[in-house]
Amino acid sequence: MNDGQTSSRGSASSLLRAFLYADPAAHSLSPAMHRAAFAWAGLRGDYEARRVPPADLPAALAQLREPGVLGANLSLPHKEAALVSLDDLSAAARAIGAVNTVVNREGRLFGDNTDAPGLFDALLDLGAGRTGDREMAGPVVVLGAGGAARAAVYTALILLERDVFIVNRTRARAEELAAFWQNGDADYQARAADLSEIPWSKVRLVVNASSAGLSNPAETPLPGFDFAGLAPGALVYDMVYQPRETRLMRDAQAAGVRAENGLGMLAHQARLAFLAWTGADVPVGVFLGALEERR
Repeated sequence: MNDGQTSSRGSASSLLRAFLYADPAAHSLSPAMHRAAFAWAGLRGDYEARRVPPADLPAALAQLREPGVLGANLSLPHKEAALVSLDDLSAAARAIGAVNTVVNREGRLFGDNTDAPGLFDALLDLGAGRTGDREMAGPVVVLGAGGAARAAVYTALILLERDVFIVNRTRARAEELAAFWQNGDADYQARAADLSEIPWSKVRLVVNASSAGLSNPAETPLPGFDFAGLAPGALVYDMVYQPRETRLMRDAQAAGVRAENGLGMLAHQARLAFLAWTGADVPVGVFLGALEERR
């Protein structure tokens, strides 16, 4: 049930359409969340997950310009590749260099990134937000160097106001991502690092933004890692949400370290995308409720 708000994007009598473009896409939980949001907001809409191979992305994006289409979410492997096909970008999408939400604005495609504020809101829910004390907060470690990692680094540097260490299987990609943020005047810095270079005793937040564990439950981005070396009260946040408990999470929990999956981020970024498409501010609990029903 909604709160009386109506969308500026359509009426209850017109079908509003939104999509997920990914490859693969069949595993997505996004349709359940957005269909629940349409129902809560009293809007006649539908959300479809479509498998879009990389070669088909430009044509699929062009279809978003059609009347009645709100836009689309983008997931692997499209978040960076879509940039050249869009008419305009939000400041966050431009800074991050990746898009996860495309909005159809009367035939023009606007690219945004709700992953970063979605991650930030999820971390706030877990009590892992800004402390105002750089030493107490400690640096953030981001695992990965792809589109999701770009959002995680932005979250850490800009929203959490922390220094960031970027760890990736291919160090050159981590260095490329760190160089994207290098600014001699910035208060907080990102740098590529090997595990041995990180002052783990000061780290209170580790974010897995890699795909490790997504298709192989036995896989972890930190094999053999000693989680007991993290700072007291540390949190390991795994953006992976299927499976809901990854090996990374299990290993951290076995050492007494709190670990959470990416469902909170998934719900928050979906809420922000739905708001951008429809103007309806649906409570995040609606999205989380839809995820719980899929357990």
